[in-house]
Amino acid sequence: MALTLYNTLTRRKEAFVPQDPERVTMYACGPTVYNYAHIGNARPAVIFDLLYRLLQRQYPNVVYARNITDVDDKINAAAHEQGIEIGVITKRFTEAYHADMAALGVGPPTVEPRATDHIAEIVAMIERLIERGHAYAAEGHVLFDVGTFDDYGALSRRDRREMIAGARVEVAPYKNNPGDFVLWKPSDATQPGWDSPWGRGRPGWHIECSAMSAAHLGEVIDIHAGGQDLVFPHHENEVAQSRCCHGRETFARYWLHNGFVTVEKRKMSKSLGNTQIVHDLLEHWPGEAMRYLLLSAHYRQPLDWSESALTQAVTTLDRLYRTLAESGAAGDTGAEPDPAVLAALEDDLNTPAALAEINRLARETAQADEETVRAGLGAVLRASSAVLGLLQDPEAWMAARRADDQVDAEEIEALIEQRNAARKARDFAAADRIRDALAERGIELEDGPEGTRWQVRAGGGA
Repeated sequence: MALTLYNTLTRRKEAFVPQDPERVTMYACGPTVYNYAHIGNARPAVIFDLLYRLLQRQYPNVVYARNITDVDDKINAAAHEQGIEIGVITKRFTEAYHADMAALGVGPPTVEPRATDHIAEIVAMIERLIERGHAYAAEGHVLFDVGTFDDYGALSRRDRREMIAGARVEVAPYKNNPGDFVLWKPSDATQPGWDSPWGRGRPGWHIECSAMSAAHLGEVIDIHAGGQDLVFPHHENEVAQSRCCHGRETFARYWLHNGFVTVEKRKMSKSLGNTQIVHDLLEHWPGEAMRYLLLSAHYRQPLDWSESALTQAVTTLDRLYRTLAESGAAGDTGAEPDPAVLAALEDDLNTPAALAEINRLARETAQADEETVRAGLGAVLRASSAVLGLLQDPEAWMAARRADDQVDAEEIEALIEQRNAARKARDFAAADRIRDALAERGIELEDGPEGTRWQVRAGGGA
């Protein structure tokens, strides 16, 4: 089956046909490194890591660029608030991003360009836009004139008035039109800056990605990817400045956007206090379970994040790893992935269908009577899961789960001590609450002359 992808530009699924099968190009918008990544940032990293894996199965050379935005007003604000250099902020959170994404099974891209390494390319691109009549300098700023690009709004399918209202654009006296966006902005003595024909300053966010994409992938690329929130204004502006600079009819041939992440059916936001930070979650949950959950919904649909869903992901992976271990399939057997798994993924990255096929394979493996058949099915299970970045390190999973069990055991013993203290103080209501809380977690208590013993109830788990 040929790979099909939903193209945001055309609003339909299309067969993927690269412009050069010998060099497939893909760009995904990476993090702005001023804080730890949250699960909304992790979703595109995981999804487009999966797409990269899939493309590598089909094409000999896939060049995947995922950038680092290391100059931005949010970074400036964080550095000022903490009283440290901007480079300290960007280094710390770039390293944290790499570590956190690796824990989710996200491999490195082919190239990871940083905005600060591409100032010369950014300045050259802005100069060309001015020469072509698509940008203008005003009061130390350089702005893109949206009125010079007739196709502005084609990606997001909004008319200009809606886009201006939706973007909450800054109304400034130096703009020709309210919707014109900044390519270059002046920097004061406290802000990072570089010399340019328009004075000391720094690039706007949108131009960074266009310059980095052109530098590493070319003027026309196969795939541009990112979160749904980037369609407008970021990607719309990328299209405008890239096409106008290079004089091309196309910037990216396929546009992919993943849906939003909610937390227990509510929008994730700082104001609600429900932002789920990957770095913090990894202290309590296996990264592979987080990856499984991020793949459990179709990438274009919303994904709801909850502790119960994470618990279910852990339980599922426990079962899959147990099945794999019992199959006798050891290491890389050279088995090929199951065609049904590949077919699901080639149908616009249908990960729910692919995971359903993985679970079907696990059932067939567990039910196989003959040892050789079971081992063969186990090998296919592992190869199929590898495409999704799952089930690749049974020993690490089991070791981590044993460590989790030990932590749980220590916690349970501490709760039993609290219950015993409550009983001694004749606070039987508190003692009952602890017993009931443990019972809800599948832990049964048995009081005897030698103290309180506990066990995990069949079907339960700590």
